[in-house]
Amino acid sequence: MLIDPTARIEDGAVIGAGTSIGPYCVIGSRVIIGANCKLIAHVHMTAETTIGGGCTIYPFVSLGTPPQALSYRGELTKLQIGQDCTIREHVTMNAGTVAGGGVTRVGDRGYFMNCSHVGHDCVVGNDVIFATSATLGGHCEIGDFVFMGGLSSAHQFVRIGAQAMIGATSCVRGDVIPFGLASGQYAGLAGLNFVGMRRREFTRERLAVIRAFYQKLFRGPGVFAARLHEVRQLTDADPAIAEILAFIDAVRHRSLCLPANDDHMIAARRSPFAEPSR
Repeated sequence: MLIDPTARIEDGAVIGAGTSIGPYCVIGSRVIIGANCKLIAHVHMTAETTIGGGCTIYPFVSLGTPPQALSYRGELTKLQIGQDCTIREHVTMNAGTVAGGGVTRVGDRGYFMNCSHVGHDCVVGNDVIFATSATLGGHCEIGDFVFMGGLSSAHQFVRIGAQAMIGATSCVRGDVIPFGLASGQYAGLAGLNFVGMRRREFTRERLAVIRAFYQKLFRGPGVFAARLHEVRQLTDADPAIAEILAFIDAVRHRSLCLPANDDHMIAARRSPFAEPSR
């Protein structure tokens, strides 16, 4: 363990073996940092913040600061971050609120580029990538392998399903299905994240089945509710289809993010990354 003499570590903080803490870091009394982490310099950590092993945290990161919520009254709440995360300059992650359960959770192996933000009471999955200035409002739920483009944002209580991709500068106001591709100033569903699916080793056969399902549900004739009823017979055709339908059935605070030409649309331009219709 290597601690720079200019760092300030309050009594009660727990620092794991092999962790280095660079110049001018400030670590609160209830913070727990796992083994083999690296805090480069000027990192601020407070509240009941827990960091898993193997994380690298760059200068001017602020973790566990009070939630930016008008209901907050100074309660001690938590931020939990998993293992092997990379957190770049000026990233902020807030602790939870009592009303939201008191915990903000971030999974393993996340890559958070500079100035990205995780709001209070969010639940963020594993292997996510947040590009520069990607921002989550409070209470968002982000699945595994999600990519948030630069300067994108998600409204509070939004859900973004696993392996979805959000285009740069997009404002997400509705729930984005797993494997979905959403983009536009007010993000609309622009297709499926085929690039990400191929990286996850989806075969051509699987992609063809999922593409056909997507076209029937989101591009077929008639109203969305009728199409949704019709495609339920495809639930067993592929695990990804079952996952998408389960996500839709679990709708909570926000409406579903649909293509711009649908009956429940969220206005958006078509993404330049979307695969053309076939």
